[in-house]
Amino acid sequence: MSGDASRLTCDMSTHADSEVLRYTAFSADPEGGNPAGVVLDASGLDDAAMLAVAVELGYSESAFLTASDGRGGHTVRYFSPKAEVPFCGHATVATALALAERDGPGDLVFSTLAGQVPVSVVHEDGELRATLTSVEPHTEDAAPEDVAEALAALDWPAADLDPALPPRIAYAGARHLVLAAATRERLADLSYDFARLEALMQRLGLTTVQLVWRESATVFHVRDPFPVGGVVEDPATGAAAAAFGAYARELGLVPHDAVLTLHQGADMGRPGTLTVGLRTGDPRVRVTGTGTRIG
Repeated sequence: MSGDASRLTCDMSTHADSEVLRYTAFSADPEGGNPAGVVLDASGLDDAAMLAVAVELGYSESAFLTASDGRGGHTVRYFSPKAEVPFCGHATVATALALAERDGPGDLVFSTLAGQVPVSVVHEDGELRATLTSVEPHTEDAAPEDVAEALAALDWPAADLDPALPPRIAYAGARHLVLAAATRERLADLSYDFARLEALMQRLGLTTVQLVWRESATVFHVRDPFPVGGVVEDPATGAAAAAFGAYARELGLVPHDAVLTLHQGADMGRPGTLTVGLRTGDPRVRVTGTGTRIG
């Protein structure tokens, strides 16, 4: 945390929980997963102050608890370095783990701009693990011209896509364009036109582009360009993982009752693992991961 961010939070509130905590989600290694800032008491921060903290940290997102009911219910807001976002999975996991370290494991409910998100934290095999349950997801067709524009921005030939995993826009609290690479090599080679992809994403209301390669029936490797958030790539993306779970189920790629493993961040040097749970009769998607405090 920079000195400016520290001074900012101290100026806004003298409560100890107003400090900016730093956690990584979806990895037990501080050098892996996706880092997030967490402010457990942001009741004294206005929008500009929260955005300023997110900018100073430079993480893809940071989470701010603006109200708590004392019974496990919390109002949470998420900011990237550019703007507020409706929902962020990795910052949700990071926040739940921070609360569990302070208060103990248990069940939580986060009120987000996307809706109510239940989160449970358990102590398992010597570490804390958090599971978020998404809002009800859905998918929609992606217009061919939008897919073509995305591929042009990525500099990916259409022939490099996996025809068994067609492009779709998937939602589970935030919108993501899902594009599937035919090979691991294609997924690893990511060098894109930042401004061009950002413009398309702004027009379509996308949070990330979810790039996927299928290793096996239930194991996938993913990458998430995030230019609308002011960063090139998100190292581990819980919201996109939930959206992808809905995508995989709706397209019949996996059973309605399944557990998927998503590997993300290895190409950035920050490997993480996201576990995606699907249950028969429940349209929502569960995303599980561990995490740890940084510093």
